[in-house]
Amino acid sequence: MSGKIAFFDFDGTITTKDTMLEFLRFYSGSKVYYRNMAKLLPSLLRMKAGFITNHVAKEAMLTLFLGGKSEEEVIAAGKEFAAQKLPSLIRPGAMKKIAELRSRGAEIVIVTASSDYWVAPWCVANKTELIATKLETKNGIITGRLHGSNCHGQEKVRRIEERYRLQSFEEISCFGDTRGDLPMLSIAHHRYYKPFRD
Repeated sequence: MSGKIAFFDFDGTITTKDTMLEFLRFYSGSKVYYRNMAKLLPSLLRMKAGFITNHVAKEAMLTLFLGGKSEEEVIAAGKEFAAQKLPSLIRPGAMKKIAELRSRGAEIVIVTASSDYWVAPWCVANKTELIATKLETKNGIITGRLHGSNCHGQEKVRRIEERYRLQSFEEISCFGDTRGDLPMLSIAHHRYYKPFRD
């Protein structure tokens, strides 16, 4: 075995807020955002109560906000969001840990339920790999449905194992902040839960 790798959840671990919600408000404007969130309240309450999955609730949200939108337009908005808004949401402690791990030769991988539309530009700028939720498109138009499964819970582990042969790493570190990250934390030699809340 050789090499080190570190898997980081993004929303709430590296950032101080849920970036999907922040991106949707950035993209749609506050007035439309709050109007749409009011429409989604019944679905969100049903998810909290366990009557529907986060996959179903997420698709309802994405369909309302992004369904029918041009993928090209949303990708451009994601780049603007990553440049203009994301820097103020990043936890300094997380960036310090990423720099420390990288100095020790570790590969850094972001594993997030958020979309690559707004997380990928940040990853490119910060030279990290990315495993993210994908959105379905048809003829360049976003449908609002997910392409495959939501990258949450056990799906994070499945997606990691799909890309990496974990047995080949001598040191695996994982960072998360919610119950949805616990399966990912279970694969690590070194696991950190809510590590940057200082």
